[in-house]
Amino acid sequence: MDNRSEVREFLMTRRARVTPESVGLVAGANRRVEGLRRSEAAALAGVSVEYYAKLERGAIAGASAAVLDSLASALQLDDAERAHLLDLARAADGIPSSGRSRRRSVKPSVPRPSLQWTLSAITDAIAFVRDPRQNLVAVNELGRAFYSPVIGDGGRTPNLARFQFLDPASRDFYPDWDLFAEMCVAIMRAEAGRDPHDKGLQDLVGELSTRSDTFRRLWAAHDVRIHGAGTKRFQHPVVGELTLAYEELALTAEPGNVMLVYSAEPGSPSAERLALLASWSMEHAGAAAVHDETSA
Repeated sequence: MDNRSEVREFLMTRRARVTPESVGLVAGANRRVEGLRRSEAAALAGVSVEYYAKLERGAIAGASAAVLDSLASALQLDDAERAHLLDLARAADGIPSSGRSRRRSVKPSVPRPSLQWTLSAITDAIAFVRDPRQNLVAVNELGRAFYSPVIGDGGRTPNLARFQFLDPASRDFYPDWDLFAEMCVAIMRAEAGRDPHDKGLQDLVGELSTRSDTFRRLWAAHDVRIHGAGTKRFQHPVVGELTLAYEELALTAEPGNVMLVYSAEPGSPSAERLALLASWSMEHAGAAAVHDETSA
C-alpha cells in the first residue's frame, strides 16, 4: 500500500500545529496559513524549500536519518510522533517494522497455552493481551469479569475500538470517554504507520469511519500515541468506579501484540472493589457451572 497520503497528511497537520511564536518567528498581520509556512519549516529543518515540499507531498522514501531527525525537531514532534515518522519512512522504503510480517491474516491468532497460563497466574490484577487491531485475544479470569461489557455473550472476538465507538455502553464504562476515544484512535494510527499492509486494521478503520463521526474526525487528526503506563478511570456495572494503574508489556514472541496489566493501589477503595469483582467472578463462574450440570 502506498503511504504517501499518510505521510502528507501527518506532516501537514504537524506543521499547522506549530505556531511561529513557539519557534521565535514573528507571525505578522497578513499570515494566511495555520501554523508555519513551508519555507519556515524547511529553514528550521535545514533543508531546501523544494526538498521540504517533496517530503510533504509524501515522497519520504530514501530520506536519511539525519533529515528525519531534523524534520522531527523542526515540527516539535514528541517521542510517539518521532517514532511514527520513522515508521512511515520505513514503510515507504519497504522495510517491515519490528520484525513483523508484511501481511497478517484478518483473524486474530489463538493464544499459546503458555501465554494463557501466564495470564491465569495473575490473580490480583486484570491482565489481557491486545493485538494491533484492538482485539482482546486473551484475558485472565479477573480480566474477563472486568471486560464483561466488552466481551458480552460471545460471538466475534471482542474489540476495544468497536466497543469504544459503536456500543453505547462504553459511555458508562469509560467516565472519561472523550479521552479514551482519543487514546484509542492515536494508538491505532501509530499501528497503521508501523504496518500499512495490515488488512485487518485497514478494514476496521474503514468500518469505524463509516459508522462513527467521532472516529472519522479523530482519525483525520493524525495524532499518534504510545500506551506505556498511566492511570485510567472506569465505571464497572458490578462494583462501580475503579481507578487503575496500567503497564504495557511488549510480547517479543508475538511482535505487535502487547500484554496490559491493570492494578489498583494497595489499600485503596479501588483495590477493595477489584477484590469484590474477583469474588463476584468466582461466584458467577460457580453458578454457571451448576447451571451447566443441571442442564446436561
